[in-house]
This record gives sequence, structure tokens and C-alpha cells, in this order.
Amino acid sequence: MSEKIISTENLVKRYPEGEGWFTALNNISLTFEKGEFAGVVGPSGSGKTTLLNIIGSLDTPTEGSATVMGKKISDLSHTQAAQLRNLNIGFIFQVYNLLPVYTVFENVEFALILQNRSASERKKKVMQALEWVGLENMANKRPSKLSGGEGQRVAIARAMVKEPELVLADEPTANLDATNAHAIIQTMKNLNKELNTTFLFSTHDEKVMQYLNRLVHLEDGEVAEDEIIKQTENKIV
Repeated sequence: MSEKIISTENLVKRYPEGEGWFTALNNISLTFEKGEFAGVVGPSGSGKTTLLNIIGSLDTPTEGSATVMGKKISDLSHTQAAQLRNLNIGFIFQVYNLLPVYTVFENVEFALILQNRSASERKKKVMQALEWVGLENMANKRPSKLSGGEGQRVAIARAMVKEPELVLADEPTANLDATNAHAIIQTMKNLNKELNTTFLFSTHDEKVMQYLNRLVHLEDGEVAEDEIIKQTENKIV
């Protein structure tokens, strides 16, 4: 039996603009199930990042609802929203946001420190996460010594180290060349299969789209198409 992990109903998000309002999302009703490898796609300004921010409890709806892992986002206090993110959601952004004064190990470990995990458990889980992304030999390096692809793989390890149920990836390949982009997405695809983690991307990158099993097309803040892609049609290259 499938497990619903994300649900939005008649979701609307407006922002003040001049003397009026700008509607970033309009009447979005979507459901995502556990283990999906899906993307919200569309041109810049279509509402992709806004939708991911609401699902990730970084923002709240103006109207309608968003429910993530059984929790209604608009009902959460700041503390409850932070707890949801710390325990259950991993974030990967186009800017890696690695802390330059810390090593690769320490950057990945930070998510577990927020969870008050023991030092021995943190070490085991960090090295496991670095193995997932092929960087176990770079644990003591600082971000300045990494290539762009390596930096993004550290960001993936940081998101995955707590084994979240949901990973939100906002334009994760925007700053990568084609070779690194394919390697990064394949790494996430492998983790999706191995851990049954739900991945939801915001992207307009064709290199990412060809790996996804579902494409939700947004245009001007509305769902224009919700497309299921059969696995055999994924052009893995």
C-alpha cells in the first residue's frame, strides 16, 4: 500500500507587490507518495522554489493547505517547523552553503549535532554518508579544496546523513557541468532506490529531468501538466 508523504490542497501563495498582490502559486493540488523521484519543472518565476519552500516548512500558504508527513504546515509553530526540518527533511540547493572554516566531515556532521546524536553515532553516520557519495577519503578537507562537483556531493551527504524521509533539491545542478550534473543525479537516484527516500526537485535543467519518474509542470504558478514517466523511458547516460 502506497504511503502519501506530501499533499497540497488548493494551495495559494501571494506576496505583496506595490499596492496589490503577486500570486506565486494558484490553486495547487498535488500528492506525492513515499519513494517518488519527482520534479517540479518550469521556467524561472513559475513558482517552483516557492512550492518547495512551503513543502519544506520554510514558508506557509496564503490559502489552502500543505501537509507533509501528516503535519499541516500552516499549523506548525516555528519550533515545530524547525523540528520537522531537522528530523525528516533534507535540503540540497544550487549554492552548496558549506561552512568554509569546517572540514567536509564537520559540515556533514552538523545536521546530527542538531539532533543531539552521540559522538560515536555521528562518526559512523557521517562516514557512511560520505561513502554514499564517494568522498570518504576527503573527510578532512575544507570546502575551498573541493571541486564544484565534490562540493555538491558534500551537500548531498549533509542532506542524507540523517536519513530523512524527504529530500528537497532546488536547482541542484545549476552550477555544475554536464559530467558532474549526471554524476550527482545518479548518486541521488541510487540513494532513492537504496533508502526509499522521496526526492522532489525544482528544476528547469533537461539533464535532471531525464532521470525523474514524474514531472509536475508549473506555468505562472499553476499546474499545467502532471506527467508520469515510465522507468524504461528514463534516458540514463
